[in-house]
Amino acid sequence: MEDDGYHPNLAMFLNTLTPKFYVALTGTSSLISGLILIFEWWYFRKYGTSFIEQMSLNHLSPWLGGTDGDSAPNSPAPASNTNNTQNVPECKVWRNPMNLFRGSEYNRYQWVTGKEPLTYYDMNLSAQDHQTLFTCEMDPSTGKPGDELMQLAWRERRPQTRIQTAHEALEKQPDCATALILLAEEETTTILEAEKLFKQALKIADQCYRKSGQTQHLSSAHEDLHRRDTNVIIYIKRRLAMCAKKLGKIKEAVKMMRDLMKDFPSNTFNIHENLIEVLLEMQAYADVQAVLAKYDDISLPKSATICYTAALLKARAVCDKFSPEVASKRGLSATEMNAVEAIHRAVEFNPHVPKYLLEMKSVILPPEHILKRGDSEAIAYSFFHLTHWKRVDGALNLLYCTWEGTFRMIPYPLEKGHLFYPYPSCTESADRELLPAFHDVSVYPKKELPFFILFTAGLCTFTALLALLTHQYPEPMGTVAKMFLATISAPFNYMFDKIEALLPSYLFQYLAAKQ
Repeated sequence: MEDDGYHPNLAMFLNTLTPKFYVALTGTSSLISGLILIFEWWYFRKYGTSFIEQMSLNHLSPWLGGTDGDSAPNSPAPASNTNNTQNVPECKVWRNPMNLFRGSEYNRYQWVTGKEPLTYYDMNLSAQDHQTLFTCEMDPSTGKPGDELMQLAWRERRPQTRIQTAHEALEKQPDCATALILLAEEETTTILEAEKLFKQALKIADQCYRKSGQTQHLSSAHEDLHRRDTNVIIYIKRRLAMCAKKLGKIKEAVKMMRDLMKDFPSNTFNIHENLIEVLLEMQAYADVQAVLAKYDDISLPKSATICYTAALLKARAVCDKFSPEVASKRGLSATEMNAVEAIHRAVEFNPHVPKYLLEMKSVILPPEHILKRGDSEAIAYSFFHLTHWKRVDGALNLLYCTWEGTFRMIPYPLEKGHLFYPYPSCTESADRELLPAFHDVSVYPKKELPFFILFTAGLCTFTALLALLTHQYPEPMGTVAKMFLATISAPFNYMFDKIEALLPSYLFQYLAAKQ
């Protein structure tokens, strides 16, 4: 009968398959799934997501009626809070207010270790900052060849060429303050040498600032020139204050920073963070609290320095007598609760900092730019403030006992924050651009392995095991494979038989005749 011919054909096909075929089949399947696993793992390590999952979301979901293909899967939903006053892009990169000196600090580290502490991306951002701060449209028309040459120097990528161009600018224009800035930053090998050049530049910059201030009302170009001169004098004074701090002249550094904040209250250099660090070095905690009272405001952008310094000051009041055993028995007092809440607030803002403060991760030299709430900001903060936490007896112990409790308060997944906006999803990729390759970037939240990596790992292991068993025991495994295929095909054979029983027998003959 025709309806019984299907089963002998299947049996005949299965009988023709030799054990070598099953070995080749399982071996090839294992190899392909292994290659897919390796690619998926590499893609996940580099981009933090599964390639198959991303392709499915971007290309298959729109066809299946999912999200619009034009919108990225990680794009944030529009904010519903109309009172949001901090509409800052998620991954905006900021100048590090505590950045080190290239010549006397970054380069010396490179000479000793052979490792490059700064990435090309970071240095390129600094070059863009220097062009914005230290150049203006009137430079070619002022009759000062040094300023015109410095426009080329700030755009130059090679350090030696930049330094050589700055020397040429000084030869043609001895009163070129920006050339002295570049040499102080990149050519000097000690802080003393840098301070000397910055003092020379300050005298020149002060004269230019006063002169351009008298003509700034003449035109927009003159106003732009005065803006440039203002940036130059603020930059020089801030760096001189940092030199004084590094050379142990703490009181002088505090005075210079306070005068700078008083004379230029609307500057964008975040000098208050420098002042906080110097005041902590003096252990002038009352003065630090006064600075925080002004800058730790709900309407102002936050930073790790602001949040963790506030936590340190509150922890200082209770940490010397704090004991987790005693606190678990009697509960936390009001002062202890305030300290713990301040630590939770700081950890929610930047969850990467505690591991550096507790020395669970090694600190490297901070980059010249940081990403707020990212690993780069955590490194920049911990590099300067770890000693201040160690100086307060018991502060690190209190941090160790309480910081992980923050994550029980934050919703998971991070659909919304607790005290701050949800933690941005793009910090890892931005931090990898800012931080050197030898540093293991801290990732928050810890990404779980995607389903497809686990699936391909299981598939690769299973097929490899089948290939090994088939190679060792070809006859039994061939019998098992035939039984498996016969079992899988049984439902389809049953459905086919039912369809043939329902349909008229001449239908197939009619269709065959038509063909």
